[in-house]
Parts: sequence; C-alpha cells; structure tokens
Amino acid sequence: MDSHHNPPQENGGDTHVSDDEKCLHVAKKLKPSFPITESEIRSEFSHHDPRIARINNGSFGSCPASVIAAQNRWQRLFLQQPDDFYFNRLKSSIQESRAIIKDLVNAEDVSEISIVDNATTAAAIVLQQIGWAFSEGRFQKGDAVVMLHYAYGAVKKSIQAYVARAGGFVIEVELPFPVQSDAQIVLEFRKALEKGKSNGRKVRLAVIDHITSMPTVLIPVKELTRICREEGVDQVFVDAAHAIGNVDIDVKEIGADFYTSNLHKWFFCPPSVAFLYCKKSSSLTDLHHPVVSHEYGNGLAIESAWIGTRDYSAQLVVPSVIDFVNRFEGGIEGIRKRNHELVVKMGEMLAESWGTLLGTPPGMCSSMVMIGLPASLSISNEKHTLKLRIHLREKFGIEVPIYYQAPKDVENGMKSKNNYVTGYARISHQVYNFVDDYYRFRDAINQLIRDGFNCEMLRDD
Repeated sequence: MDSHHNPPQENGGDTHVSDDEKCLHVAKKLKPSFPITESEIRSEFSHHDPRIARINNGSFGSCPASVIAAQNRWQRLFLQQPDDFYFNRLKSSIQESRAIIKDLVNAEDVSEISIVDNATTAAAIVLQQIGWAFSEGRFQKGDAVVMLHYAYGAVKKSIQAYVARAGGFVIEVELPFPVQSDAQIVLEFRKALEKGKSNGRKVRLAVIDHITSMPTVLIPVKELTRICREEGVDQVFVDAAHAIGNVDIDVKEIGADFYTSNLHKWFFCPPSVAFLYCKKSSSLTDLHHPVVSHEYGNGLAIESAWIGTRDYSAQLVVPSVIDFVNRFEGGIEGIRKRNHELVVKMGEMLAESWGTLLGTPPGMCSSMVMIGLPASLSISNEKHTLKLRIHLREKFGIEVPIYYQAPKDVENGMKSKNNYVTGYARISHQVYNFVDDYYRFRDAINQLIRDGFNCEMLRDD
C-alpha cells in the first residue's frame, strides 16, 4: 500500500496488518479539514511547552505532530527490517525528497540537489574543496575569500579551518546595522571585492548570506551574485540557512554556484536536514561529503545519501511536510506571506510601545525582524544580552534572542531613536504563534521599565 505521501509498509502481500498500516488507515479516514483550523494548528504544536511564548522559531525551527508521526513510522520501518529498508527503500525515498526540493527551488535537475544534515555540513562541503585548491596549488596563497561580517559563527569557523589554514586571505564585508537600504549593503560589498583583488590577488569564493541570523537582515543575494560575476569571482556560495519556507527561492535567478538551506528551520522538518544545491558545471566535480563512506566517488548526492548507519528519517518526511503546508491557504507561499506580514505588524507594535524602531525596513526582513529595546535597560555588552534572555525566559516565560549593538555616534547633531539603542530583540513568526505571544513580550519589557530594572542588576550565576 505504498503512498506518495506516507512511508511504505513492510507487508507486501501478507494479510497481516502492521501498526503502521493501521495508523495510516486511521489518518486517511480522519482526513484533516482544509483550510486548517486554529484548533488543528494548536493540536499540531501541542508538544510545545505551553508555559513559553516561543517567538524564536529562527534558532531551531518547529515540527508539527503529523510530520513527527511520519518520522516515527520511518524509524520503525528501519528498526523492523534494516536490510530491507537500506536495500529497497532508502535510496528511492531520498530521491523523492530531492525531487520535491528541486521543484521548490527551481533547480534545473535533481542531480543538483544533495540532502545533508544542516547548512553547517553544506558549508564544510563547499569550503573543503576550496581548501584543497589552495593546498594543491590551483589557487595561489593569499587569494581571497569574501564573506559578510554577519556570517553565521559556524561558517566563519569553517572558513578559518578549511580556507585560512590552507593559505587563503579572508575578507569580511562590514555591514551597517541598523540598515536602511540594499544600497548600503551593495556599497560595502563592492569595497570588500576591491580589497580582495588588490595586490594582484584573485577572489576565489564569495560567501553570501540570504538572510543573516543575528542581526537578521534580508540580503540582496541576486544583485550581489551578479556583481561577483562582473568582478570575476570564481565561485559564489549562498548560505541560506533560514530561507526555504521563509522567502522565495529561485536558484536559477540567483545564479550562485552553491546554495544551501535548512529544512528544519522554516520548512517544518524535524532536525536535522538541509539541502545543498550545486549548479551543474564541469569545474564543480570535486565536491565530496566530509564523512567518507563506501559511496565516495559516486557524486555528492549519492555520497550524502549514505554516510554510514544513522537515522535518515528527517530526510524522508519531505512529502509529509508538503501534505502539512498544503492544508494552509496558498500552501508554503501563503504561509511565508502571512508570517512576514504578521512579524512586521508585531514588530511595529513593539517598537511603538517601547519608543524605538525596527532594525531594518519591512522589505529587508523575512519572517524575523529586529526591534530596538528601550535604552533604559542599559544593555552594554554581550553578557547582558545572554542574562536578559535568561531572565525573560525564567521570569516571564518568553523565548527570544537578544542582540548587542555598540552605540552609534550622532553626526551633525542629527538624532534618532536608534542612536541610543544598544539592544535588539529578534522576533520570529511561525504558524503556531498568536498575538498573545507578542503582547506578553511587550508587557514584560514594560514591567521591567516600570520597576526601574536595568541589566546591571543581573548577577552572574
């Protein structure tokens, strides 16, 4: 009783009905309504801690109960008969997930899509081959790699490990924050490329975030990739950890050589799973998974589909995620649009209440937005942001990341609310969020202000 959207069953022609088959039969009989109701949404995420206003989908994502159930069925199928699962089910099921992803991101061919653990693994795959090129003399010592200053920390460390250690010269694009326009980003990016090409160097790789994490900013990746082509940059890698399910992705339009995104952040998969797109090119054949298994040399997608005995179930539930998102009006596009509109609305509500501003214009945020926190909280270093985050979690039941921004100089006597803001909250909106989550955050900060609280009062534990 194989189904396009459910794990296949073990029984073949056997008349015995397994527990998994019974579950699937009940699921078909009790078909959920369309469009999905508020009560069904609450049921899908009832495993979330009800004591917490979880306005931080960005860090770890979220997975609905129906997808968790599908994952559990895949896990049981493996445990029931591992040999049959490996030889007869795993490869074809991963191929199905890859085909769905290929269509979602408008890749040319499914061979361009590999499934890996997360965007950090994808970065290691791309940077590993850059490091080899330096080590083997195909790149000259001192040739440059350009990345954004706000690149994810693990990616920065990977660049150190694979590129700088092999002799590459690393240049960080210093981005402003708060930021008011794409033009500011483009200007700083061009400066970094010019620096990279100075003294006869070549820029071998540009690492560009699609959505930076902290602070969160939607980056004009299509324009930056075009600039890289004009300036002779060898390869472009877009780290889009937050992108799929969050913004529109068209890898053909973007034009990068590599593009990766986590499916467990905004696309409702269980952790951890990501895709890596590698544009077809004869010059990009030297890509290998950093974990070498017996599939080594058969192409990255095949290597990634078997890196030894492990739980592959997160890679197999993509069809079930499609079933889930299609219960919403407009599917994943509708979810994306509503999340953006609502997070901007909630961000503007919070900024108005606290007398601050958003960290970016609405057009430069996705389903996450930065809101300035009141200056009276006296956030003056990174330790304060961590302490305040813990305080909000433990005292008020609010989960939200806090970002420290050093104070800006006031030029020409011009003042704005953001000149005095040193702390920003990054809020997310996902389908399980409701307006009360943001009102709770608003009221908590307002209570702290009324109580005369500041971060210097938080002691080290």
